[in-house]
Amino acid sequence: MRATSGLVERVERIAVLRANALGDFLLAVPALKALKRAYPGARLTLLGTPWHAEFLEGRPGPVDDVVALPQITGLSTQDGGYPAPEELCEGLRARRFDLAVQIHGGGRYSNPFIRRLGARVTAGMRAPGAESLDRWVPYTDYHHETLRFLQVAALVGAVADGLEARVAVTGDDRAELARALGEPPRGLVALHPGARDPRRRWPVERFAEVADGIDRPVAVTGTPEEKGLVMGVVGAMRRPAIPVVGALGIGGLAALYERCDLVIANDTGPRHLAAAVGTPTVAVYWCGNLINFGPLSRDRHRPLISWTTACPICGADGMDRRAERCPHDLSWVTDVSVDSVMEQVRDLLDA
Repeated sequence: MRATSGLVERVERIAVLRANALGDFLLAVPALKALKRAYPGARLTLLGTPWHAEFLEGRPGPVDDVVALPQITGLSTQDGGYPAPEELCEGLRARRFDLAVQIHGGGRYSNPFIRRLGARVTAGMRAPGAESLDRWVPYTDYHHETLRFLQVAALVGAVADGLEARVAVTGDDRAELARALGEPPRGLVALHPGARDPRRRWPVERFAEVADGIDRPVAVTGTPEEKGLVMGVVGAMRRPAIPVVGALGIGGLAALYERCDLVIANDTGPRHLAAAVGTPTVAVYWCGNLINFGPLSRDRHRPLISWTTACPICGADGMDRRAERCPHDLSWVTDVSVDSVMEQVRDLLDA
């Protein structure tokens, strides 16, 4: 790590690279807020994706504006063959950033991109073999993402005032919810059975069993791609539930979760969103992911941990992050019992 640290002088424009999914962004919010506190007069530009631009437009918070990146290999997409367009880099260089911060991974793709912006000072993470930045910290496996990003922020003199992300719910969010669903019932509990990686999904039958075990109205949320999971939970329940599939954008979903007494989910972006609007959560985590992505407090957020460390079908090691992923998509979290989830659900609802 470069020894140089502390505040950078005369900073008026900051670029921060974090161009991925909802949960990934929310894990970075404490670092974004720390940067804004350290440089209150600077304009903070997030180099993100179109969903960031839509979600953050007019929303109070540390981000002043968003540049929605096109598909760029290793940044906004994992697909190959999409180099960063030179005209994009020229446009970003024209903004004359004083500080460019990389909180987007080990740096194989992100550090060369950050260096192309021409900022006076660059800072970020660096895995072995990646290009260096002016100030950097090592990128290692099994390190909580929020703490990792706060280490980067500290390289430029930024100090956190909290470890949990908070996101403001706006009037537009609440209006979207009202248009789509009307007035949510009091005491609502939401379930989110989806997750991008099928291995992180707790079985839908267990979500249904938990929902049937609480004397509360229930909503089951999901994206259009997760409709089968949502309807699987609703169909397995012994009492009615409200399916919410593709009816709300991220802002509307935030407004829905704000009205809930509890959200029960897998390790997924909506769990982070619920926590960020102040709603207690119970979530099922695979042990390796808990280290990097789990909640950092336990008073209102309760992770249930699966200790499965190898593929249930072929036995492939899941703990070596550099190993090639096996082709099997069977759930790795089935060792988490309904009783253990219900214990935490009752504790939080009783509180």
